Amino acid sequence: MKIIRLITNYSLKTKEDKTMLVLSRKENQKIRIDSEIIINVISISENQVKIGIEAPKNVKILRDEIYEGVRKHNVDASIQSKQFTKSDLKSLPIEKLNKK
Repeated sequence: MKIIRLITNYSLKTKEDKTMLVLSRKENQKIRIDSEIIINVISISENQVKIGIEAPKNVKILRDEIYEGVRKHNVDASIQSKQFTKSDLKSLPIEKLNKK
């Protein structure tokens, strides 16, 4: 097995004090994350890069705008649920299920 060190790579510090590895890839080249995740560069156009992600089914893959939308919805729902008092909850109509 031939091991190649990529000297042209560099890393940037992000605001969360994490490191971001920045790679240049061409069409049909791949990036591997750990042993089970592969990112394929499918095509490159003037203002868009299409990628394919191969990962185990248990790995959630979301576009960032979808992830942020879900996160915001969850935070808003959590805040709203904390605004209810016990008396508000007691006043809700509850139908009991008949056990057979």
